[in-house]
Amino acid sequence: MTTRSERDFDALLETGAAPPEGAAASEPDRSPAVAAAPSHAVPPAVAASPPAMTRLDRWWGRLLSTPGRRRAWAWGGPIAVTLLAAVLRLWNLGRPGTLVFDETYYVKDAWTLHELGYEAAWPADYDPTFAAGGADGFTTAASFVAHPPLGKWLISLGMAALGPDDPAGWRLSTAIVGILAVALVAIIGTVLLRSTLVGTLAGFLLAIDGHAIVMSRVSLLDNFVMFFGLLAFGAVLLDRRDSARRLDAWITRRRGAGRDIAWGPVLWSRPWLLTAGLLCGLATGVKWNGLYFLAVFAVYTVVVDMLARRRAGVEFWLSGTLFRQAPVSFLLTVPVAAVAYLITWTGWFVTDGGYYRHWVEDGGQRWTGALAWVPDVVQNFWHYEAGVYAFNVGLQTPHSYQANPFTWLLMLRPTSMYYQGFDEGQGGCEVARCGEAITSIANPLIWYAAVAACLYLLYRVVRHREWRYGAILLGVAAAYLPWLAYSGRTVFQFYTIAFEPYLVLGLAAVLGIILGKRTDHIDRRRSGIAVTAIVVVAAVAVTVFFYPLWTAQLADWEFIRIHYWIPSWK
Repeated sequence: MTTRSERDFDALLETGAAPPEGAAASEPDRSPAVAAAPSHAVPPAVAASPPAMTRLDRWWGRLLSTPGRRRAWAWGGPIAVTLLAAVLRLWNLGRPGTLVFDETYYVKDAWTLHELGYEAAWPADYDPTFAAGGADGFTTAASFVAHPPLGKWLISLGMAALGPDDPAGWRLSTAIVGILAVALVAIIGTVLLRSTLVGTLAGFLLAIDGHAIVMSRVSLLDNFVMFFGLLAFGAVLLDRRDSARRLDAWITRRRGAGRDIAWGPVLWSRPWLLTAGLLCGLATGVKWNGLYFLAVFAVYTVVVDMLARRRAGVEFWLSGTLFRQAPVSFLLTVPVAAVAYLITWTGWFVTDGGYYRHWVEDGGQRWTGALAWVPDVVQNFWHYEAGVYAFNVGLQTPHSYQANPFTWLLMLRPTSMYYQGFDEGQGGCEVARCGEAITSIANPLIWYAAVAACLYLLYRVVRHREWRYGAILLGVAAAYLPWLAYSGRTVFQFYTIAFEPYLVLGLAAVLGIILGKRTDHIDRRRSGIAVTAIVVVAAVAVTVFFYPLWTAQLADWEFIRIHYWIPSWK
């Protein structure tokens, strides 16, 4: 049996829009004390009920009084925050005109992928020449790379569109992905939390957050991991809906025919689960931490299947899931993810110049015994992947901006992507000391409020079993918790972009709880509106304050200094 809330969720997933907000007015106060008092005993001023709605609610209800207007709002809200994200991410995207932080690897690798089909080496200290237009200075010698090629292929698309000598072209693909992520968060939030307003608020918070802005304005790989993981998350939610429907339909038919339902059906027709596996494979094709999404989402689908069978009254719901449905779910996700991952390496397979491409032929140890039949190209690829694994697991090179994963939620060590200082008279500086900075400090209000909100949602999940909030925490867990096993490795705060969309979804969910409904008592509603408005206005003010440090704008050093609220941010 499905609950009413689950049926509502199904309807929302079908229509893609939230139900009309504020259509119903709240009832007058019907407390026992008021009901029992005779009307003549209460002065008219006291007997009069307070207005059923706030003025804002009445205005909003009139604004959305027709189906056409509600549809316009359902589309217009997400579109509006997406356009805002585009402005904040695309404005002056080519500044600075130099390679910043790890752009020195990924931008140049992207261009050799575009030109040769594999990552090739560049002369030493070539960044200034590359930035000046020397994009043809690469060699044909293969370069060892620590990450799969898909993210770099995507970066190369922007470079091909605008030219390799245009810094905006280096960053165009990451910016577009960051913009689309805002749209996705708004849509997922609308559907999952059953409110266009709350979903749009989630998109708005991601649109104005500094960490999300910075990661969309520098050409690193992590934005792509975040994007494919977020798409996979949406696919998992859609699979949850469809698989529950198919289970209900199967059980209804069997019961109607008087047939046994002890084990429940094996569901092969799960296109959204297949899609989720594909997207997780693509995330892994950007960086290997995309594999965490596949593992956590796969476990989640098995747990959801078990609970759905138990609610449906299937007698052997546990064994029926573990021994019948779980293997099928594995076959629907893992093989397609593996194929998607291998496809991202197409350039390495179809060319001859890639790193270790001819390792066996050049004297490497060929496999023997039962594996002697394996083609050399597969052995070469396996050897390369083993080398990449050893590099990534063993990376412990000290870095001034490394951040232990146990401190990520506290945001103690954001990454400085770029800084250039100027004295008076240099680079347009008109005071004693100026600077241009790109620092991945998130909007502090949004970040810390989102972390606190997710902790509260964890309580709600444990206390009330509210699955929507659990789904949000699932995304955080998939992209964050596995990193705790690598606390000794050199890692950075900017990796948190992979789970930031779920943090802001959590914050929007809690703000939705605080905001309440139009049917709430007017005093409760007014306080909810006030608190939510204060948070939003304060978040916007903080974004305005920090935006120059997210976009390399020339600023007085004293102005830059007052942004370092925590000493470790410097």
